[in-house]
Amino acid sequence: MIINLARRAHNHNWELDPITRSLLDTDFYKLLMLQFIWRNFPKTNASFSLINRSTQTLLGDLINVDELREQLEHTKKLRFHKSEVIWLAGNTFYGHRGIFDPEFLDWLEHDFRLSDYELSVRDGQFSLAFRGLWTETTMWEIYSLSIVDELKTRAGLKHLSEFELDILYARAKTKLWEKMEQLRDIPCLRVSDFGTRRRHSFLWQEYVVKAMSDVLGESFAGTSNTFLAYKHDLEAIGTNAHELPMVLAAMADTDEELRESQYRLLDMWQQTYHGELLILLPDTFGTTQFFRHAPDWVADWTGQRADSKDPFVAGDEYIAWLKERGRDPKKKLFIASDGLDADQIVRLHAYFAGTILNGATPADFHSASDFLDERKWSPERRIRFSAGWGTLLTNDFRNCNPQGDERFEPVSLVCKLNDVDGRPAVKLSDNFQKVQGPPEQVERYRQVFGLEGIADTPVVV
Repeated sequence: MIINLARRAHNHNWELDPITRSLLDTDFYKLLMLQFIWRNFPKTNASFSLINRSTQTLLGDLINVDELREQLEHTKKLRFHKSEVIWLAGNTFYGHRGIFDPEFLDWLEHDFRLSDYELSVRDGQFSLAFRGLWTETTMWEIYSLSIVDELKTRAGLKHLSEFELDILYARAKTKLWEKMEQLRDIPCLRVSDFGTRRRHSFLWQEYVVKAMSDVLGESFAGTSNTFLAYKHDLEAIGTNAHELPMVLAAMADTDEELRESQYRLLDMWQQTYHGELLILLPDTFGTTQFFRHAPDWVADWTGQRADSKDPFVAGDEYIAWLKERGRDPKKKLFIASDGLDADQIVRLHAYFAGTILNGATPADFHSASDFLDERKWSPERRIRFSAGWGTLLTNDFRNCNPQGDERFEPVSLVCKLNDVDGRPAVKLSDNFQKVQGPPEQVERYRQVFGLEGIADTPVVV
């Protein structure tokens, strides 16, 4: 697949292309969570809102609000196609067929609808909210993020001539190639595309995913984008996200119920998926407290995804906890997914793929050649490692603009849960910069869960 991205942008054909081409154009975990919500909380209400953490970028001034409304209206009218539902029913995910129940797929095809939305512009930023049944609001998260991100891209492209567009994409392709070269031929490497929510555009993500598949071969584990997995016969990657423990916590009446809600969710999840898809995401209210108080059966889960803590620290913490609980870390999986780029992926893979020798530290691993340096590691892995590569895979146009400005740099855009049946939702995270919720509720949660292991670090994306 070869797309002349520069010419397509110059001819303004992208204005005729809907950004959301299919309701499958979302992260795979959203569909798994939607089935969980449909089964367990069909009458629960939940609201979400768009948050731009890059406050210096005034998206409401860059993007025409009517264009945003047009894209949201188009997405709201979409329905799942029969062929897409058949693929979900018949495909094998994580080695298992039949992850999606026939009754859920029937509902998905015939009854699923997206909620209404509320849109305005305040002080140069969009105020965009979704309210209604949780089954109708949850899927807006990825659609809204990818729409706003691509409209930002389209607004920037309008300022470039066709020649400048050629330069922009030539530089971005060169940067992508250099990153892939860092990862080629590294033994046992596993890396996936996690870049839908903050991508440069749909077409660029598709280009990147195809390039990764062609260049990295078996080292490319797949993509979180369900539509691209469906279209290009790739593995769909993902399990669950912070939204679920936030909802269970918001429903808790007492401090004890609040503390236990994070484990109640895990029990409900493993019952829903019959003991499959068991990847922990322990940082919603702080990873350290999660492990300290976790029931013993939690250590039997397949692995952990680290999303807001230094992944070197998070991986070591997970390995130590597994050993304390009498589990073999070599049989578990550790997934890093927060703000990764190629050099850090190499270092993480080297650090966790072998037993560190001679006093080496994570900082000693910079390149593939370091990975092959037998003075630094032995070939007995410490834990299985995989990288979920997001924004800096699908939206790294830093220093690519021939006009020299930062117009195409990614912004830290999120769409987060606000409340559940009128009760406020909170996320503490392992990073003070990512905390979310009303101040009085945040303070209550901190009293219940504590602050151990939480750091204050800049948010990359």
